[in-house]
Amino acid sequence: MCGRYFQYRDIGQVAEHFEAVPPLPNIAPSWNVAPTQDAPVLRRHPESGARHLGSLRWGLVPRWARDASGGARLMNARAESVAEKPSFRDAFARRRCLVPADGFYEWRTEGKAKQTYAVALRDGAPMALAGLWEGWKSPEGEWLRSFSIITTEANAKQALVHHRMPVILPREDWPAWLGEAEAAPEALLDLLRPCPPEWLSCWPVDNRVGRVAENDPALLGRDPLATPPPELDDPPVVQEPR
Repeated sequence: MCGRYFQYRDIGQVAEHFEAVPPLPNIAPSWNVAPTQDAPVLRRHPESGARHLGSLRWGLVPRWARDASGGARLMNARAESVAEKPSFRDAFARRRCLVPADGFYEWRTEGKAKQTYAVALRDGAPMALAGLWEGWKSPEGEWLRSFSIITTEANAKQALVHHRMPVILPREDWPAWLGEAEAAPEALLDLLRPCPPEWLSCWPVDNRVGRVAENDPALLGRDPLATPPPELDDPPVVQEPR
């Protein structure tokens, strides 16, 4: 699963990396994005074909939902069932998106305790997480746009922390996923695989990540009391925002 992530880069930097056009959403950096919070999401405009960044709520609310209360439970969509599950299949067919992230958090069970780990790309670049988005209209006529992050089985490195991980798409797969290039459903499903383990850097961080109110750059600092397996003893590669 993916229950927390961080997206601390300035929105202008995010737009440049993902080749998004203005206007840009007015959204602050976050070192602890949690479900039900708003975050930047990259979508393709159906008429112009241009890439746009918007501010959407994390936790997908299907169009047919009676209310928005169940969105938090749909923060993730499993790659194995995304094309068939009623909550996601329509969005998979028509409303795919990319979720920019500088990395994500996961919890590793160590004995009777859990240790939080931060995961980022080893080269320090932003991640493009495969996502789905949906628009839901309230009985009062107000629109809510929300999103879900797709997860898959963990690669060899991530499996040392958790058995699931978000799908991280390489740049060459963005056009197909966003609908800029023709792709059959089978080809799209084939994109939803774990990234190579050598892409990732993973290090233990303070467990206060688990508290939603905690949101500052120090969250990404290495926990000096943690002793991770050698395979996870990676130095942080997180770049400071300009």
